[in-house]
Amino acid sequence: MRRLFPVPVRTSADSPSETSTGDRAAEDREWGLDELADAYAYPEPPHGPSGAFLRANMVSSLDGAAHHDGRSKPLSSDADMRIFGVLRGLADAVVVGAETVRLEGYRPARAREAFAERRAALGQAPAPAIAVVSASLDLDFSTPLFTEPLVPTIVITGAAAAAERIERARAAGAEVVFAAAGPSGRVDAAAVVTALAEFGHTRLLTEGGPTLLAQFAAAGVLDELCLAVAPLVTAGDAKRIMDGVELGEPEQFTLDSVLEEAGFLFTRYRRIYQ
Repeated sequence: MRRLFPVPVRTSADSPSETSTGDRAAEDREWGLDELADAYAYPEPPHGPSGAFLRANMVSSLDGAAHHDGRSKPLSSDADMRIFGVLRGLADAVVVGAETVRLEGYRPARAREAFAERRAALGQAPAPAIAVVSASLDLDFSTPLFTEPLVPTIVITGAAAAAERIERARAAGAEVVFAAAGPSGRVDAAAVVTALAEFGHTRLLTEGGPTLLAQFAAAGVLDELCLAVAPLVTAGDAKRIMDGVELGEPEQFTLDSVLEEAGFLFTRYRRIYQ
């Protein structure tokens, strides 16, 4: 892996015989987890205008597909999975849509020794909570996501959720959070972020899917996009990384960093606040 942007710069204090910080960043080598964690650290304090900082992590093919054959894994790589793990290791909570939970077979996040000291210093739980957004609560509460979490799984729903499913979620040990938008009972994306911030989860990571990510963008609460571009083409009619209503005005983001490994580009964009 090597850094392409910002362009590594040697300092005047570096001698030709020494390996400078700039040289190491430009060198094609495997980055350690601590180095990646520093590169992807949340801003401190981690508060956007919503009261929390929401970053998204997505992968896309060269021709814009967010998945192949219904799953994102065929577009991934070893480096992508390392960054996936690092982003989880830094987050308070991982926010994901119910359809993605079903398609990708979500399990609880693991506690990883590599991030234990860093998380303890920030007052975080040993692992991030998984927060599932579902208006209907049509979820299988017998899966490990609900029966084996180190940190209780959170389900975020609206007023349309059936009382029986709410009780099943609670009986399974899940925390039930309501984030409704008016009488329709649907889940409001902005309210999701606010509700999690009230729980103390201010370092948020969403892994989609495309519908949920589009809702966060439309609500104006997406602070950062970490997009891996895979050197693959798929054709077909797969969704883009965001699939929803068109924004009235495109949101502006600025390029923060680009890493590269084996042809994969790992980009990081920060939202520009007007």
